[in-house]
Order: sequence, then structure tokens, then C-alpha cells
Amino acid sequence: MIYPATFEQKIGFDRLREQVAGLCTMRASRELVAGQGFSTAPDEIARRLALADEMRVVLEMEHDFPGGEYQDIDRIVAKLRVEGTFLDVEEVVTLRRALATVGAVVGFLCSRERLYPALYALTRGVEAFPGIVQRIDGLVDRFGEVRDSASPALSEIRRAIREREGQAAKRLQQVLAAAKSAGIVEADAQLSIRDGKAVIPVAAANKRKLQGFIHDQSATGRTFYVEPVEVVELNNELRELEYAERREIVRILTEFTDEIRPEAPLIAASGDYLAQIDMLRAKGRWASENGCVKPILSTDDRLVLKNARHPLLQQTLRAQGREVVPLDMQLDRRKRILVISGPNAGGKSVCLKTMGIVQYMFQCGFPVPASEVSELPVFGSIFIDIGDEQSIDNDLSTYSSHLQNMKQMLAGASGRTLVLIDEFGSGTEPVIGGAIAEAILEKLLEKGCYGVITTHYGNIKYFAASNEGVANGAMTFDVQNIRPLFRLETGKPGSSFAVEIARKIGLPEEIIRRASEKAGSDRINLEKQLREIARDKHYWEQKRDRIRLTDRKVEELEQTYAGQLQKIRAERQEILKKAKLEAQQLVAEANKQIENTIRTIREAQAEKEFTRLARRELDEFRETVERADAAEREADVLREIERIERRRQRRAERRTQQQAAKPEAGAAEPPKPRPVEAGSKVRMAGQEMVGVVQAVKGKRAQVAFGQILTTVDKSLLTVVSNNEYREATRPVAARTVIASDISARKLAFRDHIDVRGMRAAEALDAVQNFIDDALMVGVGSVSILHGKGTGALKEEIRRYLKTVPEIASAADEHADRGGAGITIVTFD
Repeated sequence: MIYPATFEQKIGFDRLREQVAGLCTMRASRELVAGQGFSTAPDEIARRLALADEMRVVLEMEHDFPGGEYQDIDRIVAKLRVEGTFLDVEEVVTLRRALATVGAVVGFLCSRERLYPALYALTRGVEAFPGIVQRIDGLVDRFGEVRDSASPALSEIRRAIREREGQAAKRLQQVLAAAKSAGIVEADAQLSIRDGKAVIPVAAANKRKLQGFIHDQSATGRTFYVEPVEVVELNNELRELEYAERREIVRILTEFTDEIRPEAPLIAASGDYLAQIDMLRAKGRWASENGCVKPILSTDDRLVLKNARHPLLQQTLRAQGREVVPLDMQLDRRKRILVISGPNAGGKSVCLKTMGIVQYMFQCGFPVPASEVSELPVFGSIFIDIGDEQSIDNDLSTYSSHLQNMKQMLAGASGRTLVLIDEFGSGTEPVIGGAIAEAILEKLLEKGCYGVITTHYGNIKYFAASNEGVANGAMTFDVQNIRPLFRLETGKPGSSFAVEIARKIGLPEEIIRRASEKAGSDRINLEKQLREIARDKHYWEQKRDRIRLTDRKVEELEQTYAGQLQKIRAERQEILKKAKLEAQQLVAEANKQIENTIRTIREAQAEKEFTRLARRELDEFRETVERADAAEREADVLREIERIERRRQRRAERRTQQQAAKPEAGAAEPPKPRPVEAGSKVRMAGQEMVGVVQAVKGKRAQVAFGQILTTVDKSLLTVVSNNEYREATRPVAARTVIASDISARKLAFRDHIDVRGMRAAEALDAVQNFIDDALMVGVGSVSILHGKGTGALKEEIRRYLKTVPEIASAADEHADRGGAGITIVTFD
């Protein structure tokens, strides 16, 4: 039960319903919206909400859902049911469009059964009649005209019409030319159409000179329109053919109508389905535009509103560029009635209307303007008393109308009733009015009602504070700035702030003082205490918010540090693993090199002492590596690798510059081999090892390969440069590690880097490493994504890039590909 009859007007639901109906494209769907009434069946409410919410999701997420304007076919079906009638061409076209739309919607929803189960359940079993659509396509073209091929007879008739029209036009042109030659008509006269017939315009003085039938004359009477007698017979034949064409079209349409007449009930069902889809589409579109969702259907009689808004107020404020303050409220079996107090114009009535419209929308099957976690129970009846119901005709004053509403509420109240009362007890003498209101509230509480009541009466606030089942609520007020905040807080009564408001609007201070004296110190002290409570609560809320913000920052820092620590540990494990592998390679390569040295010595017929010495050095080296502390050894290896790599890069850069400065190879003669002398750095043929010549005796030279002295033939030696000597005497394992590391870097290198979100120092480190890798790999250009922002990060990066001599240019990317947010670096 809904009371009073003007309930929808009082909460604004009538305007909401009009908005939804305005989004419908069918007359039948608008009627369905008007018929979406208050329901007390939980299953029906859940079904309506599921359908509307799924359609909302379809409209928001699916772009290929059949849209456009849907067609009404209920009147076409009504005509189709009558025997002896036939559908005209326009009705056939409308039927075709409607059935094609039904087919498209059915196909769309049946292919998404799991995504939209409620819509699929509504769609299942609906007939789309593709055969009828195909039959209509064979009868009518896309311009809404019956096709020539609709029947052989129609094709023959239209062929004959075209022939007669051609003959008549040709004959008319001949008559017109003859009349011009005879001076009967003007030289620039053209054929005209009157009553569907081609005629010749003739001056009034010459109308008797041209034989034929006069069909019309001009407004001035100076021109007459004559059908020449030569074409009268042809026109008569044309008229007969047109009659035959109409009869044939009627026969075709009658035959088609008779064919589909047995399907009238199913066609009507498809039309009803299309109207339901159009209604759901309007509800879903309105819900999407106003932020409405499907709430939770409460099964434990809890009523929980989260971020609830009155949709009409939200639309008004949005048009003004303002935001509505959402409402949070909770009622349950323990606290069923909420008494709201606070200053005038503080939002009490808005809270009441918001509660009413949200609950009513819910039980009418409309998505509600609240959070998805809101919970709403199903009430059997909703009563509201708001506004002025005084009536001269019914001899009702304002207070009498309120009492009349209270009478109806008490008569129909139960545990499944929601009562909404604004300005409870007002309209009469405050003492007796407050007493009656308290007695009514006590009775409503006994009946187990749920309710929201607004009041200024202190006795009602006291009753709410001292009785189970009732809770106080207050509309918050900014005491310092004397302005309402429109936010509801439960658990304490509110102050009317009458003295503060009076002082703000400029009421004389003497009046305010006298009013305070007349109200009494107890009353003033109560209001003062309420204000102090509100002020203190505001202070502690601000402090609590600051503490929460600090805690949140601490948690974020903790998570950041934990993540960084985990990353450091992972990197440490990776470094240790890599160092162990490199150490193993170092030992293996050293062993291999020593063996090669021994083989070389043997081939050079060296003494056994040299061989024994080499093996002893190998054993000492292996024992030294194995005895070294693992962590220190790995760290030393990593540091040595980094140092060697930096040196190699610098030498590679210098070597590149030197090669660029040299003339082309073909322009110079190959250099002559340098002679082997004491102190020369040499390499023995077939070997990678290098040594230093200690002495030369004839054709043989004494060479020191490391700590081993041997005598070899000078022809086996080749003098090498100091750079080659240093490169060859570097530890073999280090060269191997560096080579493998460079190869890995080349494979993993990417020609772009993203430093957005980094601090300036972190970004510069990343860019420096990136540029070093790019120079090592030898790419021509790279890109740095730093974003636009304030431009500070970009400037730091550009400043560094100017210090790198190998960089030819650093410029912004093309505007279509990022513009100033990306720097393109080109190398020499």
C-alpha cells in the first residue's frame, strides 16, 4: 500500500518516470514504463532489477547492440487478426522493420547467455520470423515500393504503363511543337501537370484553336491548360492500367496478409517483447546517465544506504556545476526508526525524500542512485507525510491534514511498513504538538515500523535517545562559518542553531539576547552543549583523518621499502650466481691457457724445467682460487669485470676515432714487418700468447712468456703493438666474461627507455646506463620517454646528453608520436 495518492509527486518519482518514458522510442514501451508500479514480491523485484541492470551494462559495454528507433506493431497485429482485411504497403514495411529488429536483438542476447542470464531468460522462446522478413523483402524494395517482381501480372502491367507513358509524352511533344509553330502557344511554353495529366498551357485568346479538354486555368484567367485530343485516348489507357496496377497490388497484399494471419498471436508476442526491450533500454540508459545501479536485496530486514543521492537534485546541481552530498543511513531491527534534527535548510527534508525515492525506485524495479553495496528490504507499504496538505474544500488546516495522515499511518502500520514524516508535530502549539507527536512515535514503535522522521522538538529527540528501537540523527552544521554541511550523522541529536542563524542574517543583538532570556538558561545551555559537541566532534574527526593519512603514508613507505629490500635480495642472489659462474669459467680458462702454453713450449723444444715450472704455477693458481673466500672472490671478479669493461669501451672509442681519421686502405701501402729486437713485444706463430724478447742471437731469440724463458726461431715471431700486448696479457677469463656479457647485452638491448615516475637522480642513472649500452651496441638512434609534466626531468636529461661527445643531436619526437614527451637521440 502506498499513501497518499500523491506519493509519487511528493518524492519526485513522477518526474523521474517521465524522463525514462521520454527515452523510449515506442508508444507501447512508454505505456509499460507508466505501468511499472510498486511491487511487494521479492522475486519480481529481483527480476526487474536484474533485467534493467543487465541492459545498463549492455549499453555501456556492448557497441553492437541493435539500436535506433523501434517500431510499434500492436495496431498492425490488431488489423491482422480481422478476417478480410489486408495490410497496406506502409504497414508491411513497419512490420518488416520490427521483426528484423526482434531478430537482431534475439541473436545478440542468445549469443551472450552467460553474460546476461536475465535478458536471455526473457528472450528464450521469442520468434523472430526470418521467413516473413524474407517474404517481405521479396515484395517490397528498400524505398517502400512494391517490386515489379512481386507477381508476373504486376510486372506486365507496369511494362505496359511505361510504354503508354512514352507514347503519350512523345505525342504531346509533337502537338506542342506544332502549336508553337502555329503561334497558338508561347515559344517558351513547357508541358505542365494538372489532375495527374500532362497538359499544354494556352493563352485564353487561343484556347479554341487547340482541340482538346480544358482541365484548369491560371489564377488570373489568362492561361488555360488543355489536354490535346490526340493524347486523350492514351491517357485513358494509362488510367485503366493504373487502376489495374492498384488492384494487383491489393491482391498481392491480401494474399500476403492471409499467409501470415495464422501467426498473429506469435507476432503480437514478438511485438510485446520488443516493447519490453525498448523499455529496458530506456531504464538502462537513464540509469547509466544518473549513476544508478542494482542494490542488494536484503534478507535480514536491514536497510543500508551508501552514497545515496536524490536523482532530481543531482541533475539540478550538476547543471550548476556542483556536486550533491551523498546520504549514508542504516536501519535494522535494533534501530528501526531514525529521528533527524538540525537547522532549517540543512537537508532534513532532502534526506527524507532521498530515502523515499530510493526505496520506491527499488520496489518498482528501477536501478537506484546509490552504491552497489547498499542493501534494501521489501516493505509491504510506504507512508509519507511531507508538505502542506491544507484544503479549503475539505475544511482541513495544515495541522489537521498532518493528523489525518497520522491516522492513516497508524491504521495501516505494521512490521513491514516504512513511514516518512517531515516536521513531526509541527503546525500547532509546541507543547501539545510535541506530546501528540511523541505518543504517535511510541505507537509506531510498538507496531514495529521502520521510519525516518524529521523534527525540531526536544522531547522527540529525548525519546529517541532513551528508547530502544529509535536512533537520533543530526544534519551537520559548520559552526565557525554558520552554514549547513548537508551531511547526516547518526547517534546524536542536532541543534537548530537558531541563535547563530539569527545573528548571521543580522537580527539585532538585543532581540537575540531577549530571546535567549525568554527561552531560559536550560534551553540555551542545551543548545550550547550541542554546539560544543558538534565543534569537538569536527575537531576530532579532522585529527582522525590526519592520523589515517599518516598511517596510510607509513604503510605505503613500508610496502615500498619491503619491495626494494626484496628486489635487492634478488639482485644479490643473481650477482652471486653470476659471480660463481664467472669464477668457474676463470679457472677453466686459466687451465686451458696454461695447457696451451705447455704444448707450445714442448713444440719449441723447451727444457723440462720450464714445463715443470708452468705446471707448478697452474697448481698454485688453482689452489689460490679455491681457498679464497667465496663472497670476496665473487665481489673482486665483479669489480674487475666492470673496470675492464670501462677500459675496453674507452679504448674502443679511441680506436674508432683513430680509424675514422686514417686514409682508405687502398690509398696506402701495407706496412713492413718490424724487426725482432731486444725489448720487442712479440707473438709466436700459431699461438695467442705474447712475450717480451730478452736477447737476440743470430736467427734465434730468447723470449719471456710470462715467467717462462724459452729460445725460439726469429721467423716464428711477429712484433705486436703495445696495445695488442696489453690486450693479450689481460686475464683470459676476464676477456671471455666481457665478451659474453657484451653479446648478452646486444641481444637484450632495446632502443627505447621509459623513465616516467622516477626521481631525477634515478632517471639520470638509468639514462646514463642506457646511453652507454647504446654506444657499446652501436645503434644509430634511441628514444627516451620522460613525459611532459613540468619539463624539469626533460631538462635534466637534455643537460646530460649535451655532455656526451658521441651524441650528434637530441630533439623532440614528432607531435603525432609523443612530441615533447619523448627525446630522440642520434649518434655520430
